[in-house]
Amino acid sequence: MSTYFLRDDFSAALRYYFSIYHLTPLWFVPDAFGLVCLGLFIYRCIIRNRSIIAVLVLLQIFLSLGIGYLFLGNTTALASSFKMMLPVFIGFCFCDAETGSYKKLLVLMAILFYVSIFGVILSAHWKAPWVGYNYEAFGIKRQAGRVWWSGAEQRLSGFSEDNTVVSLFILATFVTTSIRKNIWWCLFFGGVALYALKLTTSKTTLGVLVMYLAALIVVRLLPERLRFPTVRMLAIWSYLAILVPILLILIFGGTSVGSKDLFFSLIDRINNSWQKPFIYLTQLMPIAYVTGCGVGCFNYPQAAFSNLASYWVSVDNFYLTTYLMFGVPFIIFMFMVIRATLLTTDIYKLSLTFVMNIFSITVADYGPASGLLIMSFIFSEVFSRRASSFFQERRGLKPPRRAIAPDGAPAMAGAVPRLNESG
Repeated sequence: MSTYFLRDDFSAALRYYFSIYHLTPLWFVPDAFGLVCLGLFIYRCIIRNRSIIAVLVLLQIFLSLGIGYLFLGNTTALASSFKMMLPVFIGFCFCDAETGSYKKLLVLMAILFYVSIFGVILSAHWKAPWVGYNYEAFGIKRQAGRVWWSGAEQRLSGFSEDNTVVSLFILATFVTTSIRKNIWWCLFFGGVALYALKLTTSKTTLGVLVMYLAALIVVRLLPERLRFPTVRMLAIWSYLAILVPILLILIFGGTSVGSKDLFFSLIDRINNSWQKPFIYLTQLMPIAYVTGCGVGCFNYPQAAFSNLASYWVSVDNFYLTTYLMFGVPFIIFMFMVIRATLLTTDIYKLSLTFVMNIFSITVADYGPASGLLIMSFIFSEVFSRRASSFFQERRGLKPPRRAIAPDGAPAMAGAVPRLNESG
């Protein structure tokens, strides 16, 4: 997880220096760890936890890779699709983890929070050498630091490749760092983070952070015994965000606004990003409404390596993107994930669930890889020993017994986790 976070948060700088010093292979070190974690996922979730869901998910991923190969039509796209999915297994391996015990990881997250903000503010006053630098990867011309504009303002991206990447890191690292900080730290650095996000022009992330700060203040004002149940309730109800694109299409579909309008990007998603892929899917592969069109479809493997690149549409929503790739099995999986959230005792997973579900309404989360890693991290509880025992008991596959809690965390029948005075 650390190698992916470091690579993606410093992606523009690393692309630039790896290219000019001919160290490009180092870019793929995190992917090598992802491959190792595929084996670790099989051991932890399938062999040790005996999770039937883990078995089905693994089979579905490889089945969807095959469907994606048939849909996209070449081995380069298949290789890119496989690489794209590797971060999933890293997040899934946190199935029985209590994130609070990963002290070094939390320190790194705090450092990345401060560095990400510093990078954005610095880029407002200094043109980095990687801004606009062109490099080639697998025959595709790219820019290490893309120069994008929103109205008359440049979308600042700090040390990252674009503003969406750095805004994700500011949001996610603020959430993980704020959990054990006092309210005054949260308010001060929350304000600093909002200023940095304004510089990135990422309206989605800015709005999500405001919502998180409001929720944080409300939770801190509650009696301690009510804080954890409230956080878990917010996490569970945040899954309603999955329905938001459907509602917005029904209400605002066909609406037209000017390119400089405040809600132009949202209307563009409603009319194009969220609808056109399904129109194309009806033409190209109608059965995909059930099976999905495979890993990589309507994602960057299709855009970069497939003969169907002309049909590619940027689907700016994580759940729509993933449904397009996996079909109905993904809906069933999400039903199990939501049920597993009822068993979750990790305050970090629950807090990120609340934030990422709202953030993912207008962001696909497959680029950078860290976005997909965080999503799989918050889903990981579905493979835990506790969830596996619960699901098997409900289906009569094993005799009822008290759910097994991760080391250091109470079972659901016991007391709720206590938070310290600051959190």
